[in-house]
Amino acid sequence: MYKLLGLLVLASTMSGLTAGIAQTAQETVPTMLAAQIRIQGFACEKALSAIKDRKRSKPDHEVWVLKCSNATYRVSRAPDMAARVELLR
Repeated sequence: MYKLLGLLVLASTMSGLTAGIAQTAQETVPTMLAAQIRIQGFACEKALSAIKDRKRSKPDHEVWVLKCSNATYRVSRAPDMAARVELLR
């Protein structure tokens, strides 16, 4: 009886973990950056790509060029701060 109960608990826990992993795998850098700039009031209809700007990036300060279907942005990110967003086109 206890073995069956233990197996049921284990199975339900594992199914929840795999669903969480699958959901995380769907989130990509472009979609996360697009969500962040939308929260800050910028329009990004569909995130197409995000390329890290290695020359402008520093440790704990990433700079990305985010290409959306309607605009292109330079997004500077630092921990625990709002992103700095520049409209490029």
